[in-house]
Order: sequence, then structure tokens, then C-alpha cells
Amino acid sequence: MKTAVLGIDAIISGLLDSGVRKVTGVPGFPVTGLMEALKDPKYGDLRHEWSVNEKVALEIALGSSVCGERSAVITKHVGMNILSDPLVTSATHTIGAGVVIIAGDDPGIQKSQNEQDSRFYGLLAEAPVFDPSTPETAYLCIKEAFILSEKVKTPVIIRLTDRLLEKEGKITRKKSALNTALPLDKKIWQLTMRGKHERFHRESFPEMCAYAENSKLNTYTKKGDIGIISSGFPASLVDSIVPPDFSRLSLTIVNPLPLDLINRFISGHKCVLVVEETEPVIEKQLSGEVLGKLTGHLPYGIIEIKDIQKAMETIKKDNVARKINPETIKKRGARPLCEDCPYLPLYKAVKEQNVPVAGDLGCSILTSSPPLSLLDAAFSLGSSIGTACGFNRKGIAIIGDFGLAHSGIQGLINAVHNGHEVVVIVLQNEVAAMTGGQAVPELTGMIKAYVRDTEIIYPEDKNLKNILDKKLKKKGISVLLAKASCPRFKS
Repeated sequence: MKTAVLGIDAIISGLLDSGVRKVTGVPGFPVTGLMEALKDPKYGDLRHEWSVNEKVALEIALGSSVCGERSAVITKHVGMNILSDPLVTSATHTIGAGVVIIAGDDPGIQKSQNEQDSRFYGLLAEAPVFDPSTPETAYLCIKEAFILSEKVKTPVIIRLTDRLLEKEGKITRKKSALNTALPLDKKIWQLTMRGKHERFHRESFPEMCAYAENSKLNTYTKKGDIGIISSGFPASLVDSIVPPDFSRLSLTIVNPLPLDLINRFISGHKCVLVVEETEPVIEKQLSGEVLGKLTGHLPYGIIEIKDIQKAMETIKKDNVARKINPETIKKRGARPLCEDCPYLPLYKAVKEQNVPVAGDLGCSILTSSPPLSLLDAAFSLGSSIGTACGFNRKGIAIIGDFGLAHSGIQGLINAVHNGHEVVVIVLQNEVAAMTGGQAVPELTGMIKAYVRDTEIIYPEDKNLKNILDKKLKKKGISVLLAKASCPRFKS
């Protein structure tokens, strides 16, 4: 019996019905709610945990796989950058039980530092990628992904977006028949590293290609001499407006591409439009044969119905003039710091120092624009210490305690090891405030043991300017642990 659910519930049902034993992840838009929902006691012995970073999250999942237990990793798109190291190796290393990586992309950049497309990691890691368009296909993708993962002995990526997670649809639930004896086959160690890659291309990759060509999750509807190829959530938008005389090829598995299927579709039509978000991942592999983002018919980034309609109106043109007007904060509207943020006095004291300041991707990123205009740069979560070590004079790195635990600790170790000149301010509020208030590991003892000049301060101190003056004039590295409580998550 079909049940009406949201996309987020379809994903949860897919995990449960696939017999997943462990789920790891790192909070971030749009997938925080997915992981939080798994805390519900009704899900029984499903083990779940927030990890300090995505690399560790995948490593834990791979460890579960080695011992024959299915596992999943939940991350936002930028987290794919962090877990890419074990991901790329795991594809040729081989795994045991199925591992599925659920990557939440943010087309339109609502709550992220960039607009990258997680599908590219399938090409880089040579791993299968699913790009579902509806809650029903999302549920089926989860089920299929674990089976495929175990067949080709590699992790599988499923790309989601917030609009898919919020979309309503109907699913028919069915528990998977599980093979309980799927630990890692250690015979793989009889091969060299080169031999493992050769084995992958002899056995796993052909299986992946055959699956892509024959998957019933890809649908082909022949109607006229104009065709549309689509994937992901935009495919559901195409379905809602496509004219009756347009043919449709909706792709759900997008790596490897089912090229035979696609070529048959292209050869049977006068012109073909590719509708996808965020980047032209499919279109680039079919360059010169199709229309889309590269030809100016569709914009980069998020795709709306109006974009598809405009593309269909100009579908008989080989190229369309593209006009890109970069979004400004003035046009979008400012996202200021909370008025009751306890760190405001500290930020103002830092601003008065007139030194270069590196920020992070926690709350401190909100100080980058007016009226504070505090930060000179903020590249990624955990990056501020390393960035500040590259300044041509002693400057300040501002980092949240979650950012420090996530990946900033390596920057701190490197700063000490190489004798850099930097003042590190750790915003120690003990929660990941930007992503829902998740608890942060306690690092005070570790920092004090490693950095001799470590001092605890409080943002309401009247002598903040003098403290900063003193630390900036002092040789070497200084750490200021700025203790405060986020008003949004006070216990």
C-alpha cells in the first residue's frame, strides 16, 4: 500500500528497510534534520552519531562495512570535500557490507559557503551516484544503492537537495532481504594497489555500467522530435510542465551515465535539452550534442520552473545569450549576527586592532559584511588558523570550538610545529550554533597542553583590547579561549 510521505521520511524509511545498522554524519543544511530525526527511539537499535568531521564519519561507516554491517553517512555537499580522501581509495580498496553516502546539496546557496555539485565526486572516486527526483525514487534509490554497493564493492553516493527533502510523495515500503555474511574479503590484499584498480575496472566498473543501462529507475518516454534529459529534483519540475509532444528521459543513476540509453535518445530527436542542477555534470559528458547550461539555455545553480519554460521557448536556437548579475547582499538582504550575541564586544575589540583577521564558517562568518566588516577571509570550516598563518604579519584567527574540532586542530598543530606568529581566538560556546546546537567535544585540556600561552577570557571583560594588544605584540602563538553561552541553546 502506498503511503504519503515527505522526502525526508522516504529517506529514513529507505535506511530502515535496508537494514542499516549504523549512521554517522556531520550537521549542516540541508541534512541536519534528517540525522536528528533518526534519534527517535522508535527506530530501535539503529546506532547513530554526529562525528567531528566527515572523514571520520566515513571511516566509521567503512569500519562497519568491514565487519559486515550496512552503514550510511549523512553530510552536506561541502562535507564531501572532507571525506573524499577515504572515499576515493575505498572504491578500489573494496568494502564488505553496503555503504551509502547521502550528500545534501544546496543549489541557490541558502546556508552554505559555495554551490558545488556532489555528483562530481562520483566521477572522481569512480563511485555510483543516484540523483532522485521524488520521495518515491529517493526511497527506491536507498534500497538499490545498498544492493549495488555490495555487488560492486564500493560506496554509493545519493545526492539530495532541500526541495526534495520537503517534497511530498507516495512510497510503498518493503524490507530488503539481507545477506548477513558480508564482511570484507581479505583476499584483496593479495593484489598490489595497481592490481586493485585493475580489478575494479575488470569487475566493478562493468557491473556499474550494466546496472546504469538497465536500471528501471531511469525512465524513457518517446513523444515527439524534441527531447528533455533531466535528473534530480528538476526532473519533477520538468514532469509538471512538459508539453505533451516533448519526449522525456529522466535519469536517476547519473554515474556512470547510461551512455547507450542516452545516445539512443539523442539520435531519435532533432534537439535535446539537459535540465540539471547545480553544474552541467551530465551535459559536459555530452558536449556538442545537447543544449543546457553550457549553451546559455539554462542558468548555473538552482533550476526553477521559469528557467525550464524559457529554455523550451528557445530550444531551437544553438546558443542563447547569457546574462549573469551577481547577487549582492543589498539585494538579498543582510543576515546579521543575533542582537544578543555574547561575542559582539569581542568582535568590536578585534576590529580595533587593525590587523588581518581570518574567520571560519561558524557564526563568525556573519561578521564579514557591514556593519562590522571584520573578516578578511573565511574559506572553509576549520580553515582560519591555517589562513592566518599565511599572513605577512601577526594577525588573528577566529574559530568556533566546533570548527576547531572539525578540522581546525590540524592548523593549530601546524602553527606550533612551524613556529608561526598568530593569535587564535576560540569561540568556546560548547555547541555548533549554526547547525542546531549539537554538542562539541571538550578541547580545553588538549589546547592548554599543546599551546603554552593559552588563556581563558570572557567577551564581557572590560580589558579585551588590552589583552589583544598584549598577545599581538608577543612572539609566537597565543590562544584565547573565549567562553560564552549561545542564547539560542542555553541549557
